[in-house]
Amino acid sequence: MQNPHEKFCLENACSFTAVRGFGRNRIRTEHATREDAEATAAKYGDGRTMIYAITDAGNSAHICNA
Repeated sequence: MQNPHEKFCLENACSFTAVRGFGRNRIRTEHATREDAEATAAKYGDGRTMIYAITDAGNSAHICNA
């Protein structure tokens, strides 16, 4: 279920970010498509990578864990 902000960011996304870890151990990768971000997350296979949609205005929203 998505709130209006999440829906807006997903519909207007120009890129996606995959984020794992906490603090100093955080890993962040930038992707052109949601599919690319989810493919990177799938390499870990634990469902703990957070996928964010980023708009050209800099808005972002958590879309899913993959």
